[in-house]
Amino acid sequence: MIGQITNLNWISVFLAFMAYFLLGALWFTVFFSKSYKVSLGKAGETLPNKPIFIIGPALCSLVITVTAALLMYCLNITSIADAVEFALLIGGGFLVANAVNIAINPNIPRPILYGIISGAYHLLGILMVCIILVTMK
Repeated sequence: MIGQITNLNWISVFLAFMAYFLLGALWFTVFFSKSYKVSLGKAGETLPNKPIFIIGPALCSLVITVTAALLMYCLNITSIADAVEFALLIGGGFLVANAVNIAINPNIPRPILYGIISGAYHLLGILMVCIILVTMK
């Protein structure tokens, strides 16, 4: 399967990655900034702005995008309907579940809110990724 990485359409992978990464930037800083801060127990505060908070999510989004592209290629997913089904399976089964699991720890004061915000971001993000990947084959 890993050997198939050279067969990917890297332009579509790059565009899907950029869409996912930019969605995250908007999601957590514009669309749900206040709710996200509440979920972290930081309401009314300015969150620190360190390079890791940009580079880390970018790398994670890239890994998720490349993995989705590779799986879609190996599973021969070629229609939008199949891409959406795949995205919902991966999004719900891995990304949302993992976001909620990460939220359930003593350092997150509002774990359900955090899980909903982060999980919804990843679900929408992987939907966008899969649709971009399948339409640019």
